[in-house]
Amino acid sequence: MSTERVFHTFGPVYDDTSRILILGSFPSVVSRKMNFYYANPGNRFWRLLADLFEEEITDRKQFCLDHHIALWDVIASCRIHGSSDASITDVIVNDIQSIVDQSQIRTVFTTGKKAADLYQKLVRCDAEHIALPSTSGANAAMSFAVLKEKYHIILEKLYEES
Repeated sequence: MSTERVFHTFGPVYDDTSRILILGSFPSVVSRKMNFYYANPGNRFWRLLADLFEEEITDRKQFCLDHHIALWDVIASCRIHGSSDASITDVIVNDIQSIVDQSQIRTVFTTGKKAADLYQKLVRCDAEHIALPSTSGANAAMSFAVLKEKYHIILEKLYEES
């Protein structure tokens, strides 16, 4: 299986009022093409957030900013075959601490095993880390109801008093 060096082509979503950061591993081919996070229609991320917040999401970036959610990925560049996390090698990580320093982020969530493993091994960050399951269609064995239950901690951390 051949891999190619790919660079993250779009920046993080955050502002100085962001309270939590949600990190994927690296954008899928579809997300890279669409220039935004979790863009593959088979990914349940946006449907999950809409359900959690009981709100229709019409502008994904504005939704995140309105709810003090920052989005980014652990990986700045890597070698990858298509969208396969399993094929990822030769990783260069993003400077996660820089966003934490420029915001009110106290908790960083990673979505999926690869993001969590790379975060724990390669990222140095002062914020609390919580690993969540992948919302990818590749994780179809996990039902939407179970995902929603696991992701509910986002609401708890988002509205936790400091």
